Amino acid sequence: MGLFDVLSNDIGIDLGTANTLVYVRNQGIVLNEPSVVAIEKSTGKVLAIGSAAKEMMGRTPSGIAAIRPLKDGVIADFEISEKLIADFIRRVVKHRYLMKPRVVISVPSGITEVEKRAVRDSAENAGAREVFLLAEPMAAAIGVGLPVEQPSGSMVIDIGGGTSEIAVIALNGIVHDISIRVAGDELNEAIIMYLKKNYNLLIGELTAEEVKINIGSAHSLDKELSMDIRGRDLVAGVPKILTLSSVQVREALSETIDIIVEAVRQALERTPPELASDILERGIILTGGGALLRGLDKRLRQETNLPVNIADDPLTCVVRGTGRVLEDFTGFSKVLEKSRKG
Repeated sequence: MGLFDVLSNDIGIDLGTANTLVYVRNQGIVLNEPSVVAIEKSTGKVLAIGSAAKEMMGRTPSGIAAIRPLKDGVIADFEISEKLIADFIRRVVKHRYLMKPRVVISVPSGITEVEKRAVRDSAENAGAREVFLLAEPMAAAIGVGLPVEQPSGSMVIDIGGGTSEIAVIALNGIVHDISIRVAGDELNEAIIMYLKKNYNLLIGELTAEEVKINIGSAHSLDKELSMDIRGRDLVAGVPKILTLSSVQVREALSETIDIIVEAVRQALERTPPELASDILERGIILTGGGALLRGLDKRLRQETNLPVNIADDPLTCVVRGTGRVLEDFTGFSKVLEKSRKG
């Protein structure tokens, strides 16, 4: 352990569209909060960050806005993102270390140089000494414990809130990847649109998410589920309760899921034959919150004829990957991108 290690505290951040998770070296995952900031519109003053701000979504008075500063896995609102990252870094770096922390941040594999710079600048302004970027599918693969340094190929599908990342990984690199900006948020949106169109019922984002989690599915279920939801009747303008079944929700989600399935098919078509045979043997690993959607593994198995396995605790795979990188910086140096000034 060098002097640097004593003086600074390294942290790994999975900066997600829906949730941000933070890993502190030698301590594990210390923070898991929604990526939401509530601000006062007139002054721009931050009122709440994380869970407290998420509870305000769709319920705020006109003077307050609950903002999600990340859209499709990238920074959409620079200033607010910086406040979010700074707040989370402050919360986890308790002891005032003599040196600022080194930070490893996971980013979608399809992001542009400009977007990378926004992430790096936000983290530096928020108090990071050095910033390293790590592609999300690579972080997920490391978090699951796949042997990323070996020549044999692994395929990871990481479905988050803003992006779905499909990547084939071998020899510490991403051989082929497809990053689409269709994921958990679009599934929520699909539920909102379906109810509006078919039942003239308007529901908020939080309700849509609840529906997806409680009765959403990508494949027929042995025992179909149902739940009551509350929303506003668009014709009468009054609150209304509707009983919704998992069959209806599956219909609402089908188009969005088709897009994800099609991207997986494309990724497999473009995979070099030697690696394709490795994937046939090892199967596809599903990570991210989207992996929890009932029957998604079954649906992908049906479409690809490949074994599909859901990772243990899929929500934390990416941040666990940043953590493993922090614990063995030299071993994983090849997978990191040192962000450059410029």
